[in-house]
Amino acid sequence: MKVGTDGVLLGAWAAVQPQDRRMLDIGTGTGLIALMLAQRAPEAHVTGVDIDDVGQARENAAASPWSGRVAFAQCPVQEFETPEPFDLIVSNPPFFVDSLTCPDRGRTAARHAVHLPFGDLCDAVLRLLAPGGRFAVILPTAEAERFLAVCAGRLALVRRTDVRTTPRRPAKRALMEFVRADRPADRPADCSAAVPEVSELVVGTGEHECYTPEYRALTCDFYLKF
Repeated sequence: MKVGTDGVLLGAWAAVQPQDRRMLDIGTGTGLIALMLAQRAPEAHVTGVDIDDVGQARENAAASPWSGRVAFAQCPVQEFETPEPFDLIVSNPPFFVDSLTCPDRGRTAARHAVHLPFGDLCDAVLRLLAPGGRFAVILPTAEAERFLAVCAGRLALVRRTDVRTTPRRPAKRALMEFVRADRPADRPADCSAAVPEVSELVVGTGEHECYTPEYRALTCDFYLKF
């Protein structure tokens, strides 16, 4: 799959904290989000995992300034093992659930939740996420509600940004950040009872190829450095 707005948005929006040292990109594809995280977190080591070939991701990492801190593994995340949990996990996952699949098997794997159902994604995040870690994901708005239902009582939503392509169009995507529902530390034991931070982002002004100041502010660091 080509680089798209979804990946750029998630890579720029995901909260990166100074203490984060281990990050995971589930369904890394070309390695775009993994490289954005490496750019934003100079002390972190980033791993990208994908069920498909990760050769292009490795080539992109090798051509970047962060090649020493980015690694990729071709493996279903359901089978992915790690000696230490991750402080931050991100994913731009396959999301279509009920729609017709495409004859192109590669495109189907990238866009349809065939090899990575939402339940499996939630299970993988809980298995690989550190106790105080965060998980960030981008999904179409309808699929976001399905994912929230799957995660109920297991992952607690703490931040959400609904994304409109233009001011007059309804929200098309939801950026969501979760913590473990049993997370101790700085949050109540029942994180599901906490009120998440909710915001909205409009990508375009409605004029041809004219982005809003908010979108430019979110993504400018990425575009300036690549």
